[in-house]
Amino acid sequence: MGFRTLEWRDGALWLLDQRKLPGQVEEVRVRSASEAAQAILEMVVRGAPAIGCAAAYGLALAAREAAQAADPERAFLAAVEELRGARPTAVNLRWAIERLARKRAALLQAGGSHAAVADALLEEAHQVLAEDLAACRAIGKNGADLVPDGSGILTHCNAGGLATSGYGTALGIVRAALGSGKKCAVYADETRPWLQGARLTAWELLQDGIPVTLLPDVAAASLLASGKVGCVVVGADRIARNGDTANKVGTYPLALAANAAGVPFFVAAPISTVDLRAATGREIPIEERGAEEVTHLAGARIAAEGVRVFNPAFDVTPARLITAIVTERGVARPPYEQALRALSLTDQAHAG
Repeated sequence: MGFRTLEWRDGALWLLDQRKLPGQVEEVRVRSASEAAQAILEMVVRGAPAIGCAAAYGLALAAREAAQAADPERAFLAAVEELRGARPTAVNLRWAIERLARKRAALLQAGGSHAAVADALLEEAHQVLAEDLAACRAIGKNGADLVPDGSGILTHCNAGGLATSGYGTALGIVRAALGSGKKCAVYADETRPWLQGARLTAWELLQDGIPVTLLPDVAAASLLASGKVGCVVVGADRIARNGDTANKVGTYPLALAANAAGVPFFVAAPISTVDLRAATGREIPIEERGAEEVTHLAGARIAAEGVRVFNPAFDVTPARLITAIVTERGVARPPYEQALRALSLTDQAHAG
């Protein structure tokens, strides 16, 4: 891949500014926990795994700031709360925060200085990044066999290298399937209102020399009914223990259309996206974003003045519509609660 979604260098976190793609390729430098939270909130960085990585670095920066503060504990906890509130649906954010906060508490209890703890948390953030990249490659390998040869793959939003530390979850499966020699046309929904499919997925795949056909979200059902698509592969921002999955809004109607057309519907996500604390999708908080994302396009108003707006960032796809969930530890199939719990067994962070 010819780009880096996020990278630590020169004492700061550098993020590829996804608000500017595909027209401009620019980076944003993040030097504090507050700047990390703002970057996540404003979607400089987006995608659940990438948000988790950015949050890990944000907390490492918070530990560095706390080491210089008059009240280190108060400063660190304030940073935790700011980061936690940046994007409530993506469980990887909470997972990363809890992982680093536990490590900090253990090191302080063992007598470590605040400066030493800050260094240790930075190393832990590096580890989170490395683990995510390895997980994406394993997801691709585990999911490639599920992709039918000689037919199309349809995806929604962006679950590629731009949504992760690199390679991607859903697009990891696409990359692995094509890399194995399968002949598959790739289709991408444009994904209103932020156009992640048009701006990000199309750009990312073309950077890798992978041809892709873009379609309006409302054309997906017709494409599925045409018989040109062999499977749908999407990412996830949170997966409840019964298999209900929150992903970018528009995923639920896509799953309904795939079900009606008899097309397999696969979800690709790392284990860190599985939330065993949420029994069903009803317990997943759904972020609602500002009206201007719907009423305006590139800063210009496209909707009637005074219209009311419903703008959820995510929707929940019921487990009954999902053929399989592909993780780095294997492929989960119904009944999902049993399968996901087994795959998550060694991850104590999600056993609560």
